[in-house]
Amino acid sequence: MRRIALVTLVVDDYDEAVRFYTEALGFHLVEDTPRPDGSRWVVVEPGSEAAGTGLVLARAKGEAQQGRVGDQTGGRVGFFLHTDDFARDHARMTAAGVTFLEEPRHEPYGTVAVFQDLYGNRWDLLQPAG
Repeated sequence: MRRIALVTLVVDDYDEAVRFYTEALGFHLVEDTPRPDGSRWVVVEPGSEAAGTGLVLARAKGEAQQGRVGDQTGGRVGFFLHTDDFARDHARMTAAGVTFLEEPRHEPYGTVAVFQDLYGNRWDLLQPAG
């Protein structure tokens, strides 16, 4: 079996990113390990299932990486958060201060709304049809 296990997301600050992903989005902190160079290995996952894809929250190093914070996919939706209960998660995320860029819409593939993370990266909250 092969799968994508981790995806790196460049962030400004470890602690604010961990707070946002765990408190506002409901992710779980899987690992937060200091590294010898002063950085940290920080992994969050959206669910409790071990088979999910996690995010490595990597603090930007240097001007080039700093310029990518919040725009890792050129302004496109680059991340897709699936849910089994759109209404529940949309309400919880809205109450937690997550910025949705549109009203929920019903598409043939499911119920979806685009939101931004704390840095401006665009995500779909999506409950797949069927």
